Amino acid sequence: MTAITIRDVPDLTLDALKLKAAQTGRSLQAYLLDLVTRDARTPALAEMMARLDRETHTDLATSDILAAIDKGRQRG
Repeated sequence: MTAITIRDVPDLTLDALKLKAAQTGRSLQAYLLDLVTRDARTPALAEMMARLDRETHTDLATSDILAAIDKGRQRG
């Protein structure tokens, strides 16, 4: 595994991170590793938008959707 060094971290930032780590019962290293890992696994907004566009495409017309909603309401 590779080590990462972050320079020039302000004291207040370091104190806040240490506190958050302690509140979760983890070391600062474990807390930061989890934070960085979660961020790396989170897709970028552009990726999410592209996926949304791919997965929400439909050939249905708005009128077909509204007709299906009206039909469902009539049954209930």
